[in-house]
Parts: sequence; C-alpha cells; structure tokens
Amino acid sequence: MMSKRNLVIVVVLVLVVLVAGVLQYKANHANDYSVVYLSTGEVYVGKLSTFPDLQLKGGYILQVTKDPADETKTNFQLQPIAEALWAPKVLHLVKDNIVFYGPLMPTSKIAETLVAQGK
Repeated sequence: MMSKRNLVIVVVLVLVVLVAGVLQYKANHANDYSVVYLSTGEVYVGKLSTFPDLQLKGGYILQVTKDPADETKTNFQLQPIAEALWAPKVLHLVKDNIVFYGPLMPTSKIAETLVAQGK
C-alpha cells in the first residue's frame, strides 16, 4: 500500500503534467483562427472557443466589396469587429444560426494576412 507521502507526490506529478500539457496545447494553438459562416450570410473570422458556449474573440467580419477600378471584380476585406459601431469584446454565437465553422489552415490567405499583421 502507498504511503500518504508517496500518494501526494504522485498526485502533484500528475497535476504538473496536466498543467504542462494544457499550457503546451494553448501555446501551439495561440495563432489558430476559425471561420464561422452564419445563416444570414455573414462570415466571421477569429479565435473560436466552444465551451461553455460558442464564442468568437478578436474577431473580424469578412466583407465583400466591388473593385472600384473594375465593377465586374470583387475584393475581400477583413474588418475588425472592434471597429464596428457595436464593437463587442466577444461574440456569443447561437448554434441555430451557424451554417458551418472550422479552423483556418495556416496557409490560407486570411490566416497569412492575420499573422503578417501580428494579430
């Protein structure tokens, strides 16, 4: 049978390993962005968390605009939500309004743009 001292040592070691694992996971995923497409047609990009509810932090609205030089072409812009009139700190998303969501590939144009801007 294990003594109390040995049990405490084992518990402390397990906790240290768990904390180190969580910190490593967070460090590896610190620059991960997700895209969220809503049933309204709006597209948001940001840091998505799914617990306790769907939340988007540091978000951007993907806007489609006409190219002023050529009306047949469209341009895409990332507008920070913080610059919107309603500027929330975090967006709490309603699952029923989401068509799809998922992580951006680090090689996507949007992810590359955000990383280049140091976001």
